[in-house]
Amino acid sequence: MAIPSTSTATPLLSINGLQVRYGSTLATRAIDLDVAAGEVVALIGSNGAGKSSTLKAVMGLVRSVEGRIAFDGKQILGHTPSEIVRMGIGLSPEGRRVFPMLSVAENLRMGGFTQSRVDGAERMEQMFEAFPRLRERAGQRASSLSGGEQQMLAIGRALMARPRLFLLDEPSLGLAPIIVERIGEILLQFQAREGLAVVLAEQNAAWAMQVARRAVILELGRCVADAACTELRRDPRVQAAYLGL
Repeated sequence: MAIPSTSTATPLLSINGLQVRYGSTLATRAIDLDVAAGEVVALIGSNGAGKSSTLKAVMGLVRSVEGRIAFDGKQILGHTPSEIVRMGIGLSPEGRRVFPMLSVAENLRMGGFTQSRVDGAERMEQMFEAFPRLRERAGQRASSLSGGEQQMLAIGRALMARPRLFLLDEPSLGLAPIIVERIGEILLQFQAREGLAVVLAEQNAAWAMQVARRAVILELGRCVADAACTELRRDPRVQAAYLGL
């Protein structure tokens, strides 16, 4: 289930020399990453590799950041998360982090805060079409949903703002394979229909490299490989370290 990439002269997202610190701890070390419009890139690595820190830096969720992050040619470091969402970047965070006491529909409306009432209602209908289970649960509190349903809701909430770039952090974590496969299908649908670019941060390398055409491998906060997934799957070191072969 590979998603074709769409290359452009100027990357939609360009990260150069990214360093993220938490106190005295250096989480990423001079990461460079370009993502083209319409491209799906898998960001692969174990816990502590720097995947989440990279996504959080793009979204403006961490303070101590050095380097350069440009979106559509414009520097975005220093902007607030809400400003970054308005620019066209969405995030589905690790652990889902839905609003537990709000209903499914209310969660989706929160994600669509950049949309007019009419556009928001149209977009919500698109989310219900993509995730029929959310329509069935529209009036229920998010806390009552299963893990898979909460992940669908987190993805739908982020897509409500109609992003051009979608960041997903460990979407397969703790989910049944059939749900994980469905998430991949939804990404494919939105990429094809809207030209959505995706950065998919995942420990499940085998699945992530089925969804993406290109993968970047992080180890200890550094990029150690950046190549087509077909090439990386043939690499004995990648097979042993990430694919269980």
